[in-house]
Amino acid sequence: MRQLATQVLAYSMIVLGVPFATLAYEPTSLDDFQNQLNSQAEEIAALRESLDGKVDNGTSKNTVNLNGRIHADTWHFPNHDSVIEGLAGGNPQDRIGFRRMRFGVKGDISPNMGYKIEMEFAGGNDSEFRDAYLSWKELPLLGKLQLGNQKRPYGLDHLNSSRYNVFLERPFVIESFNQDCRRFGLVSYNVSDDQRYNWRYGFYNTELMQNDGQHINDHLQLEFAGRFASTYRYEDKGRDYGHWAISGTTAHVDGGSNETRFRHRAEARSINRWLNTDRVPDASHYEILGLEFVRNLGPVQVVAEVLNLWMHTDADETVNYHGGYIYTSYFLTGEHMPWKRSAGILDRIKPHREFVRTSCHHKRGWGAWQLALRWSWADFTESTQIATQADPTAFGVDGDALTLGLNWYWNQNARMQFNWINGDITNAAGENGRYDIIGTRFMVDF
Repeated sequence: MRQLATQVLAYSMIVLGVPFATLAYEPTSLDDFQNQLNSQAEEIAALRESLDGKVDNGTSKNTVNLNGRIHADTWHFPNHDSVIEGLAGGNPQDRIGFRRMRFGVKGDISPNMGYKIEMEFAGGNDSEFRDAYLSWKELPLLGKLQLGNQKRPYGLDHLNSSRYNVFLERPFVIESFNQDCRRFGLVSYNVSDDQRYNWRYGFYNTELMQNDGQHINDHLQLEFAGRFASTYRYEDKGRDYGHWAISGTTAHVDGGSNETRFRHRAEARSINRWLNTDRVPDASHYEILGLEFVRNLGPVQVVAEVLNLWMHTDADETVNYHGGYIYTSYFLTGEHMPWKRSAGILDRIKPHREFVRTSCHHKRGWGAWQLALRWSWADFTESTQIATQADPTAFGVDGDALTLGLNWYWNQNARMQFNWINGDITNAAGENGRYDIIGTRFMVDF
């Protein structure tokens, strides 16, 4: 029996790919035989888990991790008036499709480098890249240094990943002042040993180059931007925390370029940007100052942010644009919004009980349910360029919106979101328009 058991064990280990050297121990009983099989099974399971999401790249010292996300949306415009139709270029049309469809790879390069490449395919034939950079880690004073396309450091709601944000679309002023957020830059990221403070700063090119991959101009249109943040409170295993941050930039731009124009849709997906300052032909440079505040206590969270932009022209004229938002959210099922202290941003939501409906009663759950309410505003009325347009009714210069949100988290990688938006926008001719929008999103990430 002992010899037979040894032969069976050897054959099993060969099939499972375990080196034969592990058979140096000869079992003396069926119990020992079973214990050794169990031990090997645990080791194999641990190995498979460690390889989960990784791809063999042929270089043992480097890693490749696959990642992606799918956001499928529907948008409806049940109520609007003629002023809104002027801003939208006609009757706003309902839509269904992909908001985001991203796929990418990231990993480490021995001994202290890293990389990330992420592509966006939601535009159909017009694919673009998003994060695309190489990095150096654990550098003296600098911490981590990244070179490539990456997020500019102002606007908390933009720094948060779309995988974790509470509402479907970002507020007026966040997207207006930092369209698509990412620019080519050289940026340092660091954090204090106790993770109470974190900071990032660096130089960027202001042009949005994610569709063509390059900036061609003798003027580099450089900007210097930074953010200093503090998680001043972190208690109860992360259920009780507080955060504040200050961020800003100074940017030199070409007059009349796209970088002198600040615009956004109505916090929903539409063809035209309903808020739009248009380009400033004699602009030379601008500054932005942003302030952030977050307070979380168990299932309740309050977030507020304001941003101010000062645009300067060659004629020594200064124009001020500003705006902000405040929202509160509440988990009906008792969860909380996790916080990543090392970066000062939201982290992945994990339901207490995942949404599962199976024949096994002990596995049944309803996921996590969250209610949220946001008010946001933007004021671009000081724009002197709008008045020179042939049709001032096509440019919105002042707006605010109230958004009611409901989020259903099926598990930590999938959820459904529902938003109802009620807002008004004033055009450059002084006419006020009102609207209602309903949006729904189904999303997964991996």
